[in-house]
Amino acid sequence: MANTYLPTVISLFSGCGGLDLGFEQVGYKILFANDIEKSVEETYRNNLGDIYIGDITKLDKANDIPDADVILAGIPCQPFSNAGNRGSMSDTRGTLFQHVLEIIDLKRPKVVVFENVKGFLSAKDDQGQLMPNRLEQELAKHGYDTFWKLLNASDYEVPQNRQRVFIIGIRSDLNVHFHFPSTITKNENILVGAVINRPFPIDEKMEYWPLSPQAVHLQKFIPAGGSWKNIPDEELPERLKKIRREIKKYRSPNFYRRFALNEIMGTITAAATPENSGILHPLEPRRYSVREIARFQSFPDTFKFYGESIAKKYKMIGNAVPPKLAFHVATAIFEQIFNNPDN
Repeated sequence: MANTYLPTVISLFSGCGGLDLGFEQVGYKILFANDIEKSVEETYRNNLGDIYIGDITKLDKANDIPDADVILAGIPCQPFSNAGNRGSMSDTRGTLFQHVLEIIDLKRPKVVVFENVKGFLSAKDDQGQLMPNRLEQELAKHGYDTFWKLLNASDYEVPQNRQRVFIIGIRSDLNVHFHFPSTITKNENILVGAVINRPFPIDEKMEYWPLSPQAVHLQKFIPAGGSWKNIPDEELPERLKKIRREIKKYRSPNFYRRFALNEIMGTITAAATPENSGILHPLEPRRYSVREIARFQSFPDTFKFYGESIAKKYKMIGNAVPPKLAFHVATAIFEQIFNNPDN
């Protein structure tokens, strides 16, 4: 990095630190990180540093949170996710947005970064207004110009098709028209085979969440590249038989997806259920291991995960922002804001 100045960061709703890691790799300095989930604390501390675990709404925002150049706000995605019950800003997690605005008003960072799931684009606030429009209006009131784009992680060196919305707020007095990073040509390094064939870290045991007896049975019928469509009717559980019979009522379900070696992995989810998340190993009768899904999320092998259960490790990885995607967004911000002598 030619510029020796290290932009400083406040990270809110940090999770295990995927977004923070990407920014740190560019050269940003994390001054404050927060999450309410105790389960992510050990992982974050051992890889990135200090983190405040607790309810951000209870903090003295003026005194407990330092000033910084950038605020990262990966607001919990569940109110807006297609995978759960679609909510709105009236959802308790959705109202966290208002607390972020308070922090923005107090700290006046040069840049604010929001990240969320694709469903955010069609989510509405409690007045029925689309969330992107609401967010743009609110940031404008606070003196920020807004730029947003739906990005696919596989366009940025992440071995996974994962669509996420990035909303960049830039303080209006900087007079910057932000351009999102250009996509990167895909190559064989982001295919399933390239990920699972890499040598396993010698200092780490393989951990994976065992399949249920039903999943162990059903996966026998699914070849690499296949799905529930390969399972004979007589072998399906009753619920899936009913869906297959009434398939026109559903939006192209593709249960028990098993990606082939020459495919790009589908979206890693926090639940890690073989029925819905494409987490079946293509060659072995098991889920992907903790390290394998971390690699699909683009975490380096040096990033270690801690937790009282394997399921919680899957969850924190599935909830994370892929660090390589964050790296490219962070680089674009640095080059346009912090490497600009006018700013």
